[in-house]
Amino acid sequence: MFTADQCYQAVSSRDRRFDGMFFTAVRTTGIFCRPSCPARTPLRKNVDFFPTAAAAAEAGYRACRKCRPDASPNSPEWDVRADVTARAIRLIRDGVVDRSGVPGLASELGYSTRQLGRVMQAEVGAGPLAIARTERVRTARILVESTALSMSEIAFAAGFSSVRQFNDTFRAVYSTAPRNLRSGGAPPAGADDLTVRLAYRPPLDLDRLFRYFGARAITGVEEVGSGHYTRSLPLAHGPAVMTLTQGDGDFIDCRLRLADTRDLGSAVARARRILDLDADPAAVHSTLAEAGLADLVAGHPGLRSPGTADPVELAIRTVLGQQISIGAARTHLNRLVDGFGENLPTELRVGAVDRVFPTAAVVAAVPDESWALPGRRIATIRSLASALDDGSVDLGPGSDREASSAALLGLPGIGPWSLGYIRMRALGDPDVWMSTDLGVKKAMADLDSDSTGGKPAGQWEAIATRCRPWRSYLTHLLWAHHASTETAHTKPEDH
Repeated sequence: MFTADQCYQAVSSRDRRFDGMFFTAVRTTGIFCRPSCPARTPLRKNVDFFPTAAAAAEAGYRACRKCRPDASPNSPEWDVRADVTARAIRLIRDGVVDRSGVPGLASELGYSTRQLGRVMQAEVGAGPLAIARTERVRTARILVESTALSMSEIAFAAGFSSVRQFNDTFRAVYSTAPRNLRSGGAPPAGADDLTVRLAYRPPLDLDRLFRYFGARAITGVEEVGSGHYTRSLPLAHGPAVMTLTQGDGDFIDCRLRLADTRDLGSAVARARRILDLDADPAAVHSTLAEAGLADLVAGHPGLRSPGTADPVELAIRTVLGQQISIGAARTHLNRLVDGFGENLPTELRVGAVDRVFPTAAVVAAVPDESWALPGRRIATIRSLASALDDGSVDLGPGSDREASSAALLGLPGIGPWSLGYIRMRALGDPDVWMSTDLGVKKAMADLDSDSTGGKPAGQWEAIATRCRPWRSYLTHLLWAHHASTETAHTKPEDH
């Protein structure tokens, strides 16, 4: 949490970089806003600052209709931190409270409900139920504004237990009835797609993200075209297909086809993870620049650390692709999906995306003769899939990164490189330094040989230390430099 003076300075300058990192509550109006709200700056004596929208709502403030604080990017703090509060918030955004209640959330984290409530109240000013309620009402507003669903359908799809609870919460947060926010432009009943606008902090190098995904796309599961990325994803109540494109301004348009609208919040959370939309590029770039990489950073503005929609899929494809080229890995993955992937219902298919990656249980049961791989690699994939299936390895949004890492390293055939890549993309760790990667080594050697690079040669470990807690971005920065100096992308290290 920033100091009150720092927060007020950001509000006074309407600095959009701080949107989502804290919220400004004005005592004289009873309204809370994002820092960049265009309304007249309130007097310092009249404002309070809250780390979450839920905390502001719990204190009795209503969301500003002008700046829409509920549409802010999320704080990057919850990706950087690995403590129980950060894990809880990631789980809540993935819909665990809606599916299992607060007891289910606490159980997954190894806490009692009372312990978890005390920890979160002290950390973020709101308990898990209050944070889940804020996420529900945000999801409900998306459904009100972008669908023709009835209010009762929206209430239950957003996770509310009754229509009355839905209406009361909506009025408490937005000071209006939900139907008053429905415009005449809502899609007709029966429309297949929902479109959600996802805010981010600019700059964002979306072209590089799409190239990154395109080089690794699995036929039937992913499709990358001119300006779009489409993929299937498994969710709690059924499969879905999302399409991500650049929207107007600093927004990504996320078009969704859902088997069950109850999965909307989880789908949105995964879309944000895929494109790393909660990152703070200003903090990342300034840290890397101060570490001696100013020229390199300037050449790659908007660099992000791409995540994944399905941690199980990411772990399997990481191990399968060890020590072979990207093209060869795609061939094996295409065969796996073609033979064992789940077919999507016709109404969910988009373009060439017609399958969902097989579950861990299915992968564990694939017979040896269906793999064109060495026996030891097959054994590693099978042991990993079995561990993911029985829960002895947890890569979900609320997993403990250190415990998951120890469990992964305990499996035969998984070493530091695979662990680092899985931590970076599946676990969302922003501080992974993959110094042993061949592509990273080549980039460092190339920069060391370039007398104009502005970096002292041979000091990469010291530089990496100064890049904490953003070393995953350093890894991607060096991969980007390597890709810009070589046209062939057939290196096994470029997964």
